[in-house]
Amino acid sequence: MTLDAILPPERTLFDVPGGSKKRVLEFFSTFIAQNTPSLDSQEVFSRLIGRERLGSTGIGNGVAIPHARNPHCKAPIAGFLKLTEPVDFDAIDGEPVDLVFVLLVPEEADEAHLALLGQVASVMNDADTRAKLRHSTSQRETHERLMEAIRRQSATGSQGG
Repeated sequence: MTLDAILPPERTLFDVPGGSKKRVLEFFSTFIAQNTPSLDSQEVFSRLIGRERLGSTGIGNGVAIPHARNPHCKAPIAGFLKLTEPVDFDAIDGEPVDLVFVLLVPEEADEAHLALLGQVASVMNDADTRAKLRHSTSQRETHERLMEAIRRQSATGSQGG
């Protein structure tokens, strides 16, 4: 399972209003439940917030990777949000977050979950990728830049690098 397979263009959201970490997670939970009939927005939100209570998913450099398991999730689901204004996400470097990559995985998806998180972290740790995403001016451009970065990361990852 690779990121490009689980992140369709319609789940790459551009100019999402920020406000707060809670608002961003509520927004995503509502959005994903409206587009995935098996998911309930309150349950998705509750699981994402529950994960944040264990420790912030803000990985630094203005990036957060909120993620959670969900028993109603049949396969991994990814979403990407480019926020209009950075929000405080209690990130490890104390910087506000404007790029949010969300992952929902089935309850039992241990190895897949970790592999996908690793892929996201690898893609989002690249300064050039973050700059390109921040300078994108449309949903389509944001998605294209993400796909380029994911493919580039997959190519280097498969070469053992």
